[in-house]
This record gives sequence, structure tokens and C-alpha cells, in this order.
Amino acid sequence: MLEYLKNKRILVVVAHPDDEVIGVGGSIYRLVNRHGCHVRCVILGEGITSRDDKRDLESSKNKFSIHKKNISEAKKIIGYQELSTYQFPDNRFDEISLLDLVKTVEKEKKIFQPDIIFTHHGGDLNIDHQKTFQATITACRPIEKEHVETIITFETYSSTEWQASSDPRRFIPNLYFSLSKEDINQKIKAMECYEFEKRSFPHPRSSKALELVAERCGVMVGKSYAEPFSIIRMISKL
Repeated sequence: MLEYLKNKRILVVVAHPDDEVIGVGGSIYRLVNRHGCHVRCVILGEGITSRDDKRDLESSKNKFSIHKKNISEAKKIIGYQELSTYQFPDNRFDEISLLDLVKTVEKEKKIFQPDIIFTHHGGDLNIDHQKTFQATITACRPIEKEHVETIITFETYSSTEWQASSDPRRFIPNLYFSLSKEDINQKIKAMECYEFEKRSFPHPRSSKALELVAERCGVMVGKSYAEPFSIIRMISKL
């Protein structure tokens, strides 16, 4: 699979700052640094205001400034080439038109012309993740001249695994990327940049938990470390 991805243009579409690291950070580091991929990350939401009693952009200016700095720091560590950020309301994607999200993803696709898109699992507990998945799938309708060959979803710790175990939309991976200790260390280092998002163990967004989850996924496929994914659509040119 990594050979298939070699030198591809990859668009990563996420809901919040830090999702790009938690979900696919180790793999993106590897794909950029060892497989010649060109990666653009699109972060749709501002990732801050759901913690407040009401959404007040003015009073959150300082936090936004810190978050923006954290995004840039994490980007440098992972090493992907392009970044685009938006200010859709945090954990309130269900209050805005899905069409607005779709048009945003369509605009990013037109700008970047990706071969492959990575995005959230559609059954996550987090509503913003769900809507990001829906917008991405809608923006990539399999019609004539659609450029995207492959759509792959990832799990986002502290959301995907918190969905009810009985939910039929639970994440079932069918693809694993084997990662090295260096790949995981860079993922953890990038996550440490996010001042408002990182947590202490045993929270899933802690450094120790990120390594343990990578080890567990690796053990599942006979490797030291891995990140799990689900292939939603893949078009192979024979």
C-alpha cells in the first residue's frame, strides 16, 4: 500500500486542530519523509469555543493566537507541506449547513487536486467528525472527471473509541500502516505542541496513551507500531 501511495498528492481533512496529529500524524510523517508524498492539511473548525458557556470569538482571541502557533509547530514536526485553516464553530458543525462544509472541501480539492483523501471515521462520537466525513464524501461524489482515487478514514482517539460499542457505525479497520519508533515519537512530539488539547495519562490524548495505542495496533498485525485505517473507496488503474 505504501508503494501505491508513493509520490501521491494527499489531502487530510479534519475537524479540529490536533486531529491531523492524533488520527494520521505518524503515517503522514512517514509518507512525507520516506515516500515523497505532497500533503495538504485542511482544518475546518476553530477548536476552542465549545469549552465556553457561549461562543464569543472576541474573548477567545488570545486562545486562537496560541492555537494558530501550535498548529504551525505541529506542522513543522510532522513535515507536511501545505496548510489551510477555517473557523467553523467548535462542536457545532450540526448548526451550520452541510453545504457550507461541502463547498469548503470542494474548494480545497480544486486548489490542491489530490489523489487521495484522509478524513475522520463517519461513526465518531464527535458531531464535527461526523459532519466532516459527510462533507468529504459528498465533495468526492464518483462522477466523471473526479480526481480523487482513494478515500481513507482514520480513528481519532477520545472520540472514535468513545462511541457506544453497540453502534453499528463503529470503526472497523481494514488497513494498517506499519510505523517506526521515530514515526511515533514525531507524532507524540507534534501532539505535545497543542497546549489546549494534550492531557495526562490515562487520557487518550496523552503521550503515553498515544504510544500504547500505536503498540496495540502494531501487535494486531505483527508489527511494533501501527496506525489503523478504513478504506472507503479505492479506484485502481489497471
